[in-house]
Amino acid sequence: MKGFRFTQFVPTQDPEKNSFENLLNIFLQLVTMTGGDVAEALSWLTNLDNRYGMTDPNYGIGDFIEDLKSKGYLTEENQKGEFKITGKAEQTIRKSALEEIFGKLKRGKSGQHKTTHSGQGEERGTDRRAYEFGDNLDQIALTDSLRNAQANHGFGGDYLLTEDDLEVVENEFRSQTSTVLMIDISHSMILYGEDRITPAKKVAMALAELIKTRYPKDTLDIIVFGNDAWQIEIKDLPYLQVGPYHTNTVAGLELAMDLLRRRKNPNKQIFMITDGKPTCLKVGIKYYKNAFGIDSKILSETLKLAAQCRKLKIPVTTFMIASDPYLKEFVKEFTKVNNGNAYYSSLKGLGDLIFEDYRRNRTKRF
Repeated sequence: MKGFRFTQFVPTQDPEKNSFENLLNIFLQLVTMTGGDVAEALSWLTNLDNRYGMTDPNYGIGDFIEDLKSKGYLTEENQKGEFKITGKAEQTIRKSALEEIFGKLKRGKSGQHKTTHSGQGEERGTDRRAYEFGDNLDQIALTDSLRNAQANHGFGGDYLLTEDDLEVVENEFRSQTSTVLMIDISHSMILYGEDRITPAKKVAMALAELIKTRYPKDTLDIIVFGNDAWQIEIKDLPYLQVGPYHTNTVAGLELAMDLLRRRKNPNKQIFMITDGKPTCLKVGIKYYKNAFGIDSKILSETLKLAAQCRKLKIPVTTFMIASDPYLKEFVKEFTKVNNGNAYYSSLKGLGDLIFEDYRRNRTKRF
């Protein structure tokens, strides 16, 4: 008797390839943590290898460095002759962040996000309705219309199809959303033995890659705020570092509002990742600072901008990665004035919260 015997399939592996891919993943994580300092990242990688034996005599860290250069992840072509990551490495870091944080998502078609409105939209939906004068012919649901004709007029004699038999498919509107992501880079983001800036960077990179690949018609601007606020490019995210700064939330909100004014999209929103209260304000050319509790002068200016955002229909979603009671009171008051949203998140759940809020905001008009 003929038959088949099945056994477990064990694919042949290329040890050198697997070693490179495994080391690459760790290296890119370290580059993100060191703010793009390749030398420091390689030093950490070497120490990890000495401790955990990640390489073998056939493939060492030196071989890995040569592969990084030959595969286009590293370059020495600069004035100082230092190792620098390339654009290819920056994109790989963003993709890695996307997979890590939003790994459950399946990549969809380029474009847009649904709203609750229907009509003369851009994409065919699932709802049906009777034909009305002015509907496009390509909206007619042919199968449903033919079935209606048979039910209404029978099968005998000449086939009859009238206007009353026609059904059309509702098209769904697609909206475009402009988002500004504010990242706190004050000194507290690395205090108390907790690295808060690296998860914030990963979330920003994941969100940027998600928008570029899945919602290319949306816009994302990223700003950082410490004593001042300034805009950074997506490619600059791996190099982002915390500075010896206070927290000037007012400057961040002012810049965010200015960027959104230039956007023509009707839907606009601000996401703010922070771990503390506002402690700084620029008055003229001087800085007004007070890190001891919540300063009424700084709070007043911050709430004033929250109200302006509400008037302009720009909701602010605050992701507070700290849980001090007096910080919660500040966020609660800020959110109430803006009519936005607030989350008190651990670093682990930050990415999921931001994605869910981003997706939820797409389904409504602000």
